[in-house]
Amino acid sequence: MHVTKMHGARNDFVVIDRRTPFELAPDDTFAAFAAWVCDRRAGVGADGVILLERSRVADVRMRTINADGSEAEMCGNGARCAARWLDEAGEGERIAFETDAGIVRTEVVARTPEYLVRVAMGKPIVASASLAGIGDVTLVDAGNPHVVFFRDRVEAVDLERIGQALQRERCFPHGTNVHVAARDGRSLRVRHWERGVGLTMACGTGAVACAAAAVQHEMATSPVALLVPGGRLVVEFDPSGEAYLIGPAVRVFDTELDAGAGAR
Repeated sequence: MHVTKMHGARNDFVVIDRRTPFELAPDDTFAAFAAWVCDRRAGVGADGVILLERSRVADVRMRTINADGSEAEMCGNGARCAARWLDEAGEGERIAFETDAGIVRTEVVARTPEYLVRVAMGKPIVASASLAGIGDVTLVDAGNPHVVFFRDRVEAVDLERIGQALQRERCFPHGTNVHVAARDGRSLRVRHWERGVGLTMACGTGAVACAAAAVQHEMATSPVALLVPGGRLVVEFDPSGEAYLIGPAVRVFDTELDAGAGAR
């Protein structure tokens, strides 16, 4: 089985094209395969697996399998990587992806000096709340759930502890992604904790959530530059509130794997 290791601001993925026939674990055992291939000591190593499948309503169906084998509704950094993969495969610079969060459209905006992809992320839904142990937070639906809170210094927060604790809250029956942000000049400095993965170098939907929260609280205006552990992302909002994520997509290497290895 041919696979490609890619990353978007060091949020890394194994990209697999399931549109061509090969012997791969069925969906009921694919979680084990995904956990194996994402293992940084025993497998390829990644935050998740991006599956490209046939679609009846878009160019391609994109599925995101987290490192623990669970499935996410959508992934902004993964969409950029998938868009580059398809562009380099000759399938065009504009791709419409079917995802569990709806149709997501991408466009390659540069190939040199770095590969940049723009993703139409939809209109985030923003609400305010207060959570025990954190205080005031912003809840953002960016196709998947997010909790955003602001501090003076993102490094001073035990984000892993907070992220794990929030998964046990009744108000998040399916878990939630958690982000801490701080002003850094005219930019936002952000750290991410993703359900099913843990601390990550970047989170595309999380970047949109943080930008939406900052705009909502008049801490930023569009376009919003976000400094994440793995690099820099930009989120733009059009007059209607639709969000667009712009960032890099890096191809690390291609290799062949035993498709049944993770199921054994």
